[in-house]
Amino acid sequence: MTTIPIPRKLWEHPDPESTSMAQFRRDLEQSTGKQLKSFHDMYLYSIQNRTAFWDFCWKYFKIIHSGSYTKIVDESARMDSVPEWFAGVKINFAENLLFSRSAGDTSGKEDDKIAITEVREGAIKDVVHLTWGQLRKKTGMLAQAMKASGVVRGDRIAVCSANSIDTLLVFLATTSLGAIFSSSSTDMGVKGLLQIEPRWLFMDDFAVYNGKTLDLRGKMKDIVDGMGSVSGFQGVVSMPRFQSAPADITQVPRAVTLGNYLERAAGNERLEFERVRFCDPFLVVYSSGTTGQPKCIVHSVGGILMNGHKEGGLHFGMTPQSVALQYTTTGWIMYLSAMQSLIFGSRVILYDGSPFLPDIMTLANLAAQERVTHLGISPRWLQELERAKLRPRELLDLSCLEVVTSTGMVLRDGLFEWFYDEGFPAHVRLNNISGGTDIAGCFGVGNPLVPVYVGGCAGFSLGVPVEVYDSTIEGDGVKGAAVEEGIAGDLVATSAFPNIPTQFWGDHSGKKYHDAYFGRFDNVWTHGDFVSIHPTTKQLIFHGRADGVLNPSGVRFGSAEIYRVIEGQFPQEIADSICVGQRRPSDTDERVILFLLMKAGTSLTLELANRVKKAIRTELSPRHVPMFIFETPEIPTTVNLKKVELPVKQIVSGKRIKPSGTLLNPGSLDFYYQFAEVENVVRHSKL
Repeated sequence: MTTIPIPRKLWEHPDPESTSMAQFRRDLEQSTGKQLKSFHDMYLYSIQNRTAFWDFCWKYFKIIHSGSYTKIVDESARMDSVPEWFAGVKINFAENLLFSRSAGDTSGKEDDKIAITEVREGAIKDVVHLTWGQLRKKTGMLAQAMKASGVVRGDRIAVCSANSIDTLLVFLATTSLGAIFSSSSTDMGVKGLLQIEPRWLFMDDFAVYNGKTLDLRGKMKDIVDGMGSVSGFQGVVSMPRFQSAPADITQVPRAVTLGNYLERAAGNERLEFERVRFCDPFLVVYSSGTTGQPKCIVHSVGGILMNGHKEGGLHFGMTPQSVALQYTTTGWIMYLSAMQSLIFGSRVILYDGSPFLPDIMTLANLAAQERVTHLGISPRWLQELERAKLRPRELLDLSCLEVVTSTGMVLRDGLFEWFYDEGFPAHVRLNNISGGTDIAGCFGVGNPLVPVYVGGCAGFSLGVPVEVYDSTIEGDGVKGAAVEEGIAGDLVATSAFPNIPTQFWGDHSGKKYHDAYFGRFDNVWTHGDFVSIHPTTKQLIFHGRADGVLNPSGVRFGSAEIYRVIEGQFPQEIADSICVGQRRPSDTDERVILFLLMKAGTSLTLELANRVKKAIRTELSPRHVPMFIFETPEIPTTVNLKKVELPVKQIVSGKRIKPSGTLLNPGSLDFYYQFAEVENVVRHSKL
């Protein structure tokens, strides 16, 4: 086997034994009597001794609960049966967020400490603070209003709103009652929300993004009309986003303002918590699938809380002194991740709006202003800073910053190096993560016990059994086989862990759920990423999505490899790119098509196309060179700025698709239909 070089080391903790992860390891060693010399040893223990590991975690994390479990999990159950965890335990999500930072103390100590800070686009100096005491009181009042409105355990409460204090209060109030919460951002479609048949919809009356203010009352009316056949739907609660006085909603049927809705509490602010089974649903989230109906993914309260403690407390290192700022909309799973920071008594900063207004430095300025310790962003944001030749560490005081988490798309190698060579202080840990909405957590993640090397994720999430399967094995429901470390293949999980989803909402037979995750390999979760594991560093390297893997003439590679070349060598000419495979029903082989979005003032010429091909041939191989290169006016992305390849691949391969509401710019897809007859385009092209 070819020796794979060790990538450049960029960061190492100066005192790893002082971290919460190291303390966890020491306590685990004492509990088991085993010596775990490295993080990888601990990871292997966590997946090879599943019951013992999760039993230890339950006792270590001190989750507020009642009852006791009769078993951790049925070890004989197949993974695709979705086995139940911690049967006999009852817990409440909101109770754990509002009180567990003091290990179950509900005395209300430190009520005057700031819990939440809200910031809106273009106004980072004009912040709104909410203390822990205020957060509890407001949550209690809204919960009492819901209770008076007939909300009971198991009801669904939906929101279509910004990342705001009001949205968080709906989340906490809903889950305090044992009801099920589901959110969509105001710029997303609402098909998922309609599928779950909510009792109440809480919705902003206005929204702002990219300097534009949008009146949402028309959309509010359309949603209410769409709920006409839902027997349990009571109405919509209009939440005032900007005005001191609520907007006029007299034209919206079955609508009430938030102020009037709260009057139903009659001044009662008492917090009450309905504890539910560990495996009971408390959250419905939606796949970022870019075609058709979104999957309504149901997560259990216990699975999410266990994973939140493990990832937030151990892998991210959150403490009561932490200040967390995660750029996210309410429709992305990172919203849940951000809110779970409250478990540790951390202060959470809610940011609503574009991360690029009034300028690219907005989030960096906010991080410095609010003394942020944990900043969550996307590779796109780092890329824009690099392109603008901005160096936050030279412009701002980022001495409090401890961790920068990047997710949403593949983080190219050059951005790893720029982060440490030019962009951010050397002491900051770059925590590149990858997981997803499907597990509300990570497969690949960082931790303070291992160095940060160029590329991929630093390692695996404790208790999540990751392997890489041979993607060339044909068929559905076949027995899979692991490949050697260093070889690329499909990312899979080989046994159950607490935070796998319990079901898809409305999928009564379970067939859609099974087909989505267990249809590819027998009794193995297939996640959909094309990855490899570095044999020495144990990094999880992402080459692209499995459904976007390029396969010309049997040579398989990820689109991320092409993007790395484009972004690294042509930053002055090319703004973005999207690379897809084309295989129409009449084609005997796949061809690779590369679309380039040019920077203002530049255009795609034959000379530039040849330079792009030469760069790909030199850095990768002749087999990586796209057959066709075209200029595109727009790249389709989700509302969270993730580039999406699958709909473009389907379109150029001759299919007609129906875009989902997760696309920010669904109209951009129209341009790509002409390439289903690519020969005609080439015939009339000047290139």
